[in-house]
Amino acid sequence: MKIITNNKKAYHDFFVSDLVEAGIVLEGSEVKSIRSGGININDAFIVIKNREAILKNCYIKTYDSTSAFAPDTRRNRKLLLHKEELGKLERKTLEKGFSLIPTKVYLTNGLVKIEIGLAKGKKLYDKRESLKDKAVKREIERAIKSN
Repeated sequence: MKIITNNKKAYHDFFVSDLVEAGIVLEGSEVKSIRSGGININDAFIVIKNREAILKNCYIKTYDSTSAFAPDTRRNRKLLLHKEELGKLERKTLEKGFSLIPTKVYLTNGLVKIEIGLAKGKKLYDKRESLKDKAVKREIERAIKSN
């Protein structure tokens, strides 16, 4: 498994749970662009409509050597999930405050996969608390390392 990109912003802004792996429906040159690291999922989100999961606002850079028929960089892309997973995620997103966000894009056996997380937004005080916890852990690590 080769990780192409992580969505660090997701873990800062949301409480992420229920991680699910999904495939992405891509056009030819998009795969080559993703392999070279030309993808950004920081502002992306997932919507479920008509029993289909759709990745919105994901940026995939146009591949340099592509022809004139290059796909749009921010087009909506269908995600490939099992019916059971899709139903479970759809039920959970109907609850108040939950949404679906991409957390990671990676290659598995030559296929581009995306990791989806069920997310609930953090309040400002939750973000501050997370930063304090990280600072405390860092200080403990330094103290253990210096001894």
